[in-house]
Amino acid sequence: MTLRRVLGAAIGLAMLSACATTTAPQSHAPDAVPHAEGAIYDPSIDASAAVDAALAQAAADDKRVLLVMGANWCQDSRALASYLMEPALAAELDANFETVFVNVGLPQTGDGYNLDIAERFGVSPEGTPNVLLLNSEGELLNSQDNAVSWRNSASRTSADVLEVLQGWSAK
Repeated sequence: MTLRRVLGAAIGLAMLSACATTTAPQSHAPDAVPHAEGAIYDPSIDASAAVDAALAQAAADDKRVLLVMGANWCQDSRALASYLMEPALAAELDANFETVFVNVGLPQTGDGYNLDIAERFGVSPEGTPNVLLLNSEGELLNSQDNAVSWRNSASRTSADVLEVLQGWSAK
């Protein structure tokens, strides 16, 4: 193996550990439901068009937009996506939100993309995942601190995530 490949692998491993927080992830609560981690952050979609379409659909359906910015390489991003696929959470999303998953690549290394979307709504694009709650006019309803607080998603439970979504469903 060449030195370049060894360094590339080391950098890649370091980035994997940097997706959520700088502290060690907590284990799932005893009542947490095991889940397969999702990998739905599609780099081929036109993220700006997807966000605009979600905003338009949210206006038509009197819903809010849940904008999830993550990456398939990130454990916390995959865990959050998987929670959102669970039946109770998927039903909550379907009833109250237009949901958009945006792939941001590796913003920590300068190899990020779609970062302008987070900036469009006033959120720092570094780290994954970021979760933005928007009204149908495109106004950010949660804070910068809350949007980036999801970087520990793998240590949450589906009940935790459902409770937040139910709170955000209130109009």
